[in-house]
Amino acid sequence: MATAKQFELEQVLKYRLDVERLRKQEFATAKQGFDHAHERLKREEAQTQSISQEFFIRQSELGSIEEIRRYADFFARKREEIKTHKKHVDHLGHILSERRATLLDATKDKKVLESLKEKKATEFKLEMDRKEQSFMDEIAVQKKDERA
Repeated sequence: MATAKQFELEQVLKYRLDVERLRKQEFATAKQGFDHAHERLKREEAQTQSISQEFFIRQSELGSIEEIRRYADFFARKREEIKTHKKHVDHLGHILSERRATLLDATKDKKVLESLKEKKATEFKLEMDRKEQSFMDEIAVQKKDERA
């Protein structure tokens, strides 16, 4: 029986596999950056909440308006930092979504070619089986003719 013939679009399939691998790496990098920024934001929020609780507990102990003003300035600065961090996390979230969509497109492109390759391989096998059966039928007919 003949060996399986080469898939005509094998190079394209290899290229699409490489593209998918690259897109997976890009997605993983974006996810890592998003997760890191999100964790940092949560730590900042927790730290600010803790200091806020401390301020409310110590508020009666503060001796001067200057100390209260420093706390107020600190909280204003922290609110701005947290707002900036939230914008950064949102931006990274959008990048992550874009990378996810790009990865899905690359995966779909690859799967289309893989299914086409499987279909062509199945068609080739069926054609080879049909030819083999035809050949066997021909041999059987020739043997029958020789006996007669």
